[in-house]
Amino acid sequence: MTKAELIDAVKAAGPDKMTKKDTAAIVEAVFDTLRGAITKDGRFSYPGFGTFTVKHRKARDGRNPRTGAPIQIPESKTVSFKPAPAFREAL
Repeated sequence: MTKAELIDAVKAAGPDKMTKKDTAAIVEAVFDTLRGAITKDGRFSYPGFGTFTVKHRKARDGRNPRTGAPIQIPESKTVSFKPAPAFREAL
């Protein structure tokens, strides 16, 4: 699903008076709020859907795929998602 398809789906589920521009603003606000919560608290949980958490990756050795030369990959952070049991069963 693309962003445009998500906006169309939310618009179809909402009141008829809502414009596509208003719907896009709501979708953006939801994702901005999610981003802020994950950044601030390190996690965001939505019952029945799942939990987003920040994961820390350690520094490690790797290889340049073109040259095969060894490189050092620095530590980093990423976001992990664990689906709720109800969501997992629905798949």
